[in-house]
Amino acid sequence: MSSVRRSVQVMDLLARRGPLGVREMARQLSLPLGSVHRMLIDLAEEHVVERTAAGDWELSHKLLEISSLQLNRLEFPSLARPFCERIAEASGETANVNALSGLSSICIDKVRGNEGMQLDWPIGSRGPLYCGGAGKALLAYLGDADQERVIAGPLGPFTPNTITDPEELRAELARIRQRGYSIDNQEIVMGVYCLSVPIFGRAGKPVGAISVSGPKPKRPGRDIEPLAAMLAEACGHISRRLGFAGPLPVTERSPAATRRAAGRKVSA
Repeated sequence: MSSVRRSVQVMDLLARRGPLGVREMARQLSLPLGSVHRMLIDLAEEHVVERTAAGDWELSHKLLEISSLQLNRLEFPSLARPFCERIAEASGETANVNALSGLSSICIDKVRGNEGMQLDWPIGSRGPLYCGGAGKALLAYLGDADQERVIAGPLGPFTPNTITDPEELRAELARIRQRGYSIDNQEIVMGVYCLSVPIFGRAGKPVGAISVSGPKPKRPGRDIEPLAAMLAEACGHISRRLGFAGPLPVTERSPAATRRAAGRKVSA
């Protein structure tokens, strides 16, 4: 029996009957005492299990965080679809739903507008976090450790407009947190611009983003505010439905962003 299968059996037993002592777990699983003890030590180092005051073992918060992230990814595409349909109709451009997957952004749904030129990312396509509207919207609100892993590169250019300088990228992420939205100025495809707002989950961390992409230039200022407001309303509603309890919108000036900044040394 593989160690992975044994670990799953340990977690399943604790979920159903925990807290339990190591001897009782070994007995119920018909596994050697030493093997169960080593598995528990390994799982504890990953914060999957922990000791109770009585010395027994129980599941820790890590599995709740993992399952919460997965539930968010499964739930928010259906929540986002009606908003994306309205945004695509109003803007004439493509509304994309993106999910955070590791240190990448993955397209999980889209609604095409009626403009002639469309950025047609296939559903399931994966993109980096250091460029593009959705990628930067997610990266701006990740923890320091994850941000630095992305900024450390490689930051390969897709177009001459792709941000490849680490300090310039850090400054861009700060601007995104101040505005509450990100702008892609032809960073992935020349002639295509993007505006994006992040979606937050129960843990207060970014789980996805909605973006609008097309041939219309998008620059910070009065002209873009109506579209940014539509995106902020949509992402705020979805974030609430996913259990996000912080103030909206999440900007560097809001209490939610202040708490996020204070806790960013914990990897998202």
